[in-house]
Amino acid sequence: MDKDDKIKLLEEENDALKNEVTTLKLQLDKYLLKNKNYYENNKEQHKKRVSDYQQRTNYKATPEKQKEYNRISYLRRKERLKKEQENI
Repeated sequence: MDKDDKIKLLEEENDALKNEVTTLKLQLDKYLLKNKNYYENNKEQHKKRVSDYQQRTNYKATPEKQKEYNRISYLRRKERLKKEQENI
């Protein structure tokens, strides 16, 4: 095989892999959208289930976990405000 044949073979393989990546991305988007829609539609039921479970088990977050939760919440809130300011 000379160089031209190798190049054609590699280009065909590259195109095949690109097509596979795009199909997998589409499948992943469909899956994520389906799950996102489910949780958006059932948000209140899920929150109620979690709060009931926490009350039944007397769940108390440790101070370290509480700090972590607060930090993550702060970062998300900061990011959301930054996005809103960019959109304005």
